[in-house]
Amino acid sequence: MCTSMHIFQKGIAFLFCAFYLYFPLNAHFKYAFFQFKNSSTFLAVKLIASFRNEWISEANLAFDDIPVRVYWPRTPSTSRRGILYLHGGIGVCGSFGLSLKRIKFRLVPEYPSHVTIRDCCTAATHFLKNAKAYGVDPNRVLIAGDSSGGTFAAAVSQKLVMRDDLPRLRAQVLLYPFLQAVDFSLPSHQQNHSTPPLVDVDGIMKNAHVPEHVLVKCRKWISADNIPEQFKVRGYTPPVPAPFSKQLYETCKAAFDPTFSPLLAEDCIIRRLPDTFIYTCEYDVIRDDGLLYKKRLEDNGVSVTWFHVKNGYHGILFTLGFGTFERPCSEWAKESCNFC
Repeated sequence: MCTSMHIFQKGIAFLFCAFYLYFPLNAHFKYAFFQFKNSSTFLAVKLIASFRNEWISEANLAFDDIPVRVYWPRTPSTSRRGILYLHGGIGVCGSFGLSLKRIKFRLVPEYPSHVTIRDCCTAATHFLKNAKAYGVDPNRVLIAGDSSGGTFAAAVSQKLVMRDDLPRLRAQVLLYPFLQAVDFSLPSHQQNHSTPPLVDVDGIMKNAHVPEHVLVKCRKWISADNIPEQFKVRGYTPPVPAPFSKQLYETCKAAFDPTFSPLLAEDCIIRRLPDTFIYTCEYDVIRDDGLLYKKRLEDNGVSVTWFHVKNGYHGILFTLGFGTFERPCSEWAKESCNFC
């Protein structure tokens, strides 16, 4: 196993306690999850300690004032592969964050959401410009993220691809990412949703927050018709359109920006994106976001590697180190490292 792959397999797993807007655990997984939750402190100590050995170094640095945690092999190199990792946690919960660079972007609600994206872009830009100083080949850098970190990784990729003054990202790795806020009635939402009463849930699930002009623009990209039939067998009923709610729209309209809904980016941006790895899980309310982005990328000529876990659920990477899920977690790590 190559050094950077080994770092990625262990470094990608981390502990955060995010309160997801959607928390999709079916009954089959609930008992196992609560067992895991009670063991989380032990696992966190185990994973962090695994870095501190004779061949891996770590340091807390700042990339243009954005805090990052860096892991790198102690063996000198000028052509090492690099990974920029953006943690999940719906932009609210944080974590520390070859060479593996984990970015500690500022979080909401203390800071507006656009600040999070700006921090990610700032840190990524700094690293791409200075990769050689860290022993990394600037042409062998990928960006990765899980859940909302996958949202940020996709958004940063879209912003960086338009810049000709930077080395091109080698790949993007999106792990069960949230990619659109237009349609919450897709098969995965109907099959897996379990939503706390934070907003008008019924209205959101019926897409009452989406104005007609947005629906018309996005229908070709975001539709249950673009979801393979195999993902509808657990149940799907075409939704009955709900009356448009201006109040809901005013609450949610910022989410229609491609920065927060990367699936809404224009084709001229999508077709320039790097090779992509998408990881989806069957029991995940946002599973179909990954499926739709896969199709969108492929339709625009972007090479996509897709890994689907049939018994997986949102946040499955929490379970790296727990035997039942060790294999699917390590398999995607091998696949994603093949990009660079």
